[in-house]
Amino acid sequence: MPRYFTLQQAQDTVEKLRGVIKAAVEVRTRQAEAEGELREAVQRAQVLGGVRLDPDRMALLSKAKQLAAVRLRECVEAIEESGAQLKDLDAGLLDFPTLYRGAEVLLCWRLGEAGIGYWHGLEEGFRGRKAIDRDFLDHHTGDEEEGAR
Repeated sequence: MPRYFTLQQAQDTVEKLRGVIKAAVEVRTRQAEAEGELREAVQRAQVLGGVRLDPDRMALLSKAKQLAAVRLRECVEAIEESGAQLKDLDAGLLDFPTLYRGAEVLLCWRLGEAGIGYWHGLEEGFRGRKAIDRDFLDHHTGDEEEGAR
């Protein structure tokens, strides 16, 4: 993938990754639920002193947590291999390096958005998002030759 994305390349990558990021968010939720239930069971046993834990349930939760971790790792690797930057897994937030007026900035997309409609500086983050406007389009570059790795 190019070091810098054009807006179209980033849009195309979003389309390829939309299912992956959705799966990653869902898997992370399942993983957190399994971790939480395991933690609650152990705490309950400690507080009540000697309460017997259901070994089948504990094994099932442990397996679910392990499987979720493997799937999550696969999703994150697919995202990273695309050249996109995973910024917030819970929100499904991705950034794509590009150039605007000769400076590196990030095209920004969040799960649930139809396409890439925002960008921000490297230090601004999600809160500093600005709408992609005519000025951005006129002064944005991301061609492969200029930004090749």
